[in-house]
Amino acid sequence: MLFFLVSCVCFLLLSIFPFSKSSLSWSSQMGSFSFQYLFNQLLRTSMVSFLFCPLDLVKNSAISSKTEYSEKNKKKDDVCLSDLPDLPLECILEKLSPAGLTSMSGVCRSFRAMCTQDHLWERHLNQKWGKFLIGDSVYKEWQAYIDTKKKQTLLASSNGKGYFGVFASSLWWKKNVKLNRTSICLPVDSIMAWYLELESGKFSFPAQVYNRENGNVGFLLSCYDAKVSYDSNSDSFTARYLAHGRPTTEENIKWERLRSATVNTSPYDLHLSGCLTDLHPGDHFEIQWRKSKEFPYGWWYGVVGHLDSCDGNKLYCQCHGSDMVMLEFKQYSPGSRWREVVIDRKDHREVGNEEDGFYAGIRKLYKNDEISVWKGLWPTQSLE
Repeated sequence: MLFFLVSCVCFLLLSIFPFSKSSLSWSSQMGSFSFQYLFNQLLRTSMVSFLFCPLDLVKNSAISSKTEYSEKNKKKDDVCLSDLPDLPLECILEKLSPAGLTSMSGVCRSFRAMCTQDHLWERHLNQKWGKFLIGDSVYKEWQAYIDTKKKQTLLASSNGKGYFGVFASSLWWKKNVKLNRTSICLPVDSIMAWYLELESGKFSFPAQVYNRENGNVGFLLSCYDAKVSYDSNSDSFTARYLAHGRPTTEENIKWERLRSATVNTSPYDLHLSGCLTDLHPGDHFEIQWRKSKEFPYGWWYGVVGHLDSCDGNKLYCQCHGSDMVMLEFKQYSPGSRWREVVIDRKDHREVGNEEDGFYAGIRKLYKNDEISVWKGLWPTQSLE
């Protein structure tokens, strides 16, 4: 066995280290080839392998150690946003825009839970939509919208019966509910959902529009109730007015032409005026008016004037002590049948007829910003 191993080693050495044909003959080669030579070759070969193998191992070990060290340092230097404590992370999220919060909510499940919290969206909702989300009518409209959405979801997810119905329901959720913007974790009654529904124009809310139908002459210096929806592409609104018969629609309404409802009274009901005893000449007011009793009321702007029995002298004016009040609409030229109307401050109710229309509830304007809006809408010339 030993002889066989030595023969194999010799054969390998002869193949690795061939001898030159020109130096020695075959006989001299065999004569000079001895075990001493074999030992030297083996020693040389072993030393070479011994010298190089440890160096490679040390080199590879050094490289791997260096890589591990750099990776450790990299992990220490790169701080993940999700690793931050709750308080700093909350401060960062509070600085994000609605678009930023929506994008962050699609990163992972934990961020989705944080970015959809009501207190983060409440500020954005108030900043952009706060002036329209006033009054019971808007809240009731939103609650009705939520109920409709819940019924639609329940209806869509319960088409089957028994175990098959539950299985079909789960498949429907996975197929139809998107996780990036409106995820399953986002309740339909959350503030984020309210904001996104307003922004997308899916939720139409009640509001009032100044100078309806693009400033139609018949509606100048008036404000009418409507259902409005937002168009983010044009940054404007579409209004559907309440009317007898076919509803009227108007597009491209700018922000400055909208306001929230000033009273909780329905546009078909008489507003109970609590300011009649406080009306003096020169006071600004809004009054309900409608063309016929089938139509809803609109609010029209005017100024309290002096009675015919008064000469207009402030020192001797006694108009505020009279039971009658002169209401003037100075946008109409003198002599126009729409120029003025007299009402009874102690027994005020709807007055008028089918020819001149019907005047109803009054609200006095105390705030300068409300008066400034009306003055900014003043027509360039008197109306007939």
